[in-house]
Amino acid sequence: MATVESFSMAGLDPHRKLTNRHDRACEGFAPLGSDRAENRAFDGSIARASIGDLTLAEVHSEAQIVRHARAHVARTRSSPFFLHLQMEGESIHRQDGREALLRAGDFTLCDSTRHYELEFRGPNRMLVLGIPDAILRRHLACPECLVAIPMASGSGVCSLLSRFLRNFWSEYQKQMDPPTAARVNTAILELLAAAYADLPQSRSDHSSLATAHRIRIINFIEANLNDPELTPTRIADACKMTTRYLHHLFSDQDETVARYILRRRLEACSRALLSPAQRGRTVTAIAFDYGFNSPTHFGRVFRSKFGATPREFRREKAAAA
Repeated sequence: MATVESFSMAGLDPHRKLTNRHDRACEGFAPLGSDRAENRAFDGSIARASIGDLTLAEVHSEAQIVRHARAHVARTRSSPFFLHLQMEGESIHRQDGREALLRAGDFTLCDSTRHYELEFRGPNRMLVLGIPDAILRRHLACPECLVAIPMASGSGVCSLLSRFLRNFWSEYQKQMDPPTAARVNTAILELLAAAYADLPQSRSDHSSLATAHRIRIINFIEANLNDPELTPTRIADACKMTTRYLHHLFSDQDETVARYILRRRLEACSRALLSPAQRGRTVTAIAFDYGFNSPTHFGRVFRSKFGATPREFRREKAAAA
């Protein structure tokens, strides 16, 4: 019969609940850091199983932010990809400068070899499928190009994969023997490949040296958003390429290197302005945290993107909460 490890925080000391949940998550997935998003009692549970070469886990939790930072990447013993399938509630997944909002049934991919962040704004339930890198690449030519792209479950193959995974997990926990379950892995991976087949990012020509360079550039930018001297010239020097080649790598993207840096800084500032942990800090201090060195410039570009000044944005969002 199926072997499922389960862990619940019911009955634990309230001060230890988040720590225990964090420790269990690290054991089953990859090294992580997490913060509670709300100051209230924290509850949650994890049930997981190894199914052939894959792993599958159901995770329940309340509001929190989960981070797989650079220090965690360095401690990751393997390099799986994770498919995150939202079962209840909502979540936001951030990697490589993208943000994927998932609602019930939606899914996205996550690469454990690079930093990422998950935000849960309320009670939620998620199914996490762990796939070894080498196995996934037999079905998707360039999985690193597909991270944090929201795959809506409204119709088509995405809907089929979403329902198949949820039903499979339910049946596995009830009565399915491990050898039979392992044989289903092929069907899961084929459905996954079909779901991503129509995305331009999945084509083999994206698994080129240029793609690898672009991912390295994005990782460097994400790790240095707080540096006011983060310019294309500095990025090119750090990544050992010419500034001309750096701009060429972004020439087929929707935004230039400079616009990408500005967008990511503004998104980071908007989250900090809404964070309860940052409530006592000034708008200027938060702007300086993310590389802005002029409050006037920050206010102007923030309003251009969000339609309100930083103070108005903070006040309006707080009033609506």
